[in-house]
Amino acid sequence: MSNAKKSDHNFLLQGSILAIAQIISKIVGLVYRIPLTAIIGKRGNDYYGTAFEVYNIILIISSFSIPLAVSKLVAARIANGEAKNANKVLIGSLAFSAVTGGLAAILVYEFADFFTGTLLKTPYSVIALKVLAPTLFVVAIVGVLRGFFQGLNTTMPSAVSQIAEQIVNAIVSVVAAMALVGYGAKVGGVLNDVDGYAAAYGAAGGTLGTLSGAVVALIFMILVFTAYMPRFRRKIMRDKSNHDESYPSVVKILILTIIPVLLSTTLFNISAIIDQGIFKNIAVAQGYSASQISEWWGVFTGQYKVLINVPISIASSIAASAVPALTMAYEQRDRKTLRSQIHSAHRFIMIFAFPCTVGFIVLAKPIMELLFADTDPTSGTMLIVGSLAIIFYSISSLSNGLLQGIDKMRIPVINALIALVVHIILLLILMEFFYLNIYAVVIANTFYAFMMCILNSIPLRKSTRARQNVKSTYIIPGIASAIMGLIVYGLYKLCMLLFNSNLVGCIVSIVIGALAYGIIMILMRGVTRNDLARIPKGELLIDVLDRMHILK
Repeated sequence: MSNAKKSDHNFLLQGSILAIAQIISKIVGLVYRIPLTAIIGKRGNDYYGTAFEVYNIILIISSFSIPLAVSKLVAARIANGEAKNANKVLIGSLAFSAVTGGLAAILVYEFADFFTGTLLKTPYSVIALKVLAPTLFVVAIVGVLRGFFQGLNTTMPSAVSQIAEQIVNAIVSVVAAMALVGYGAKVGGVLNDVDGYAAAYGAAGGTLGTLSGAVVALIFMILVFTAYMPRFRRKIMRDKSNHDESYPSVVKILILTIIPVLLSTTLFNISAIIDQGIFKNIAVAQGYSASQISEWWGVFTGQYKVLINVPISIASSIAASAVPALTMAYEQRDRKTLRSQIHSAHRFIMIFAFPCTVGFIVLAKPIMELLFADTDPTSGTMLIVGSLAIIFYSISSLSNGLLQGIDKMRIPVINALIALVVHIILLLILMEFFYLNIYAVVIANTFYAFMMCILNSIPLRKSTRARQNVKSTYIIPGIASAIMGLIVYGLYKLCMLLFNSNLVGCIVSIVIGALAYGIIMILMRGVTRNDLARIPKGELLIDVLDRMHILK
């Protein structure tokens, strides 16, 4: 096997491991949101989502970009045989993260009232945000350790820690929400607002789960790092390179690497805060009630975004695994491997993004009813309108990571700024002149992702001269997904006719639809024997398909 194929194989293998972990984590997250939503209601989802909007922005500013930067810097030094400098990157990053994460936690706790009440007009979410604040410090340290191992080209520690984190998060969130809703109702009884305080304290129970999960992830990563240290010390002892970096130099490089990633991800995510501010203020001016606005936003953050983030997480995983692999290829001037990895990454995410998009469009209302017991047609329509965002966010998330991996750090920042400005203008127009209320937010978000796809694709193609095979990357998955959509729709209607059960209809149509999509992709050669061999347990799958005489 050539070096390019070996590197490509390992890159997709590591990306697959991380993607599987992300899928499991997102599914666990989706499952626990069902009882959580039932406990805290749509108002509680609004408070919970508002706390997370603030948390996510501060997290991005303080430490979200650190794992990617650490993985990139460690990968570059390991590629050049500089284990000592890689160790200095680790130590310098830990010190930097402890400071930024600690300051961020203090800032959020002290100014929680301003963020939730003054800025976002949702004062009841202050309790949830204060509970969430210490998580910023914990996640900053966890991120450095995950980035370190990803820089060593292994995603297994990150994958396992993410799953453990989400499982603990799910359990604690539901249990704490149940306990705190009752307490909040008692407080509300004294203050003459039972529903408001019950939802507020219930949301705080959900954020307590997030903190607990992060602490468990940190403990796990420390144990893994402790076990790996003897092996890493031997690498340091064998390091014969003459290039010795100082800690001030390492921190300076780290900051210079973080800044463009930070700006890009901040602009990429700050739209959520801006959307909430614009939507709630204009909706109030248009005469909608506070409870209606809160419920709409609760569905948007607690149902719609939760659902579409499951398939989008696959692209984020591939991007995370791509950065160190691309950095190594870029450092070694291996253009063939570079182009091969970019092409493989795009194909991999489109194989998943297309069927998820079609599936959500076809089963939007049944899924909302099944998962959230929500029969309001607004929720299902929201998912139908915004499903295309899965494809666009997948491509834009991946292209961001690819550009950062080849040292084109400023380009995603500029593109994100342009897309954000256009996004805000479109949202204002849709709200002010077309009165689309929450649908305006969904459409504007989808358009933002579409703009990022277009703006990122041009410099990526110019810098790497990588060309996508349009047929295998887009056309075949698109056709296979359309056929799958027809099958899913027909099966769901048949099951409803025979059993009159939404649960049976969803399960049967989703399972058979997924199998049909896989078979169609193989028959159309959208997925080949080589593709299957590059994923975990691929050989076992190949053996099964050979026995069925499906795989060519």
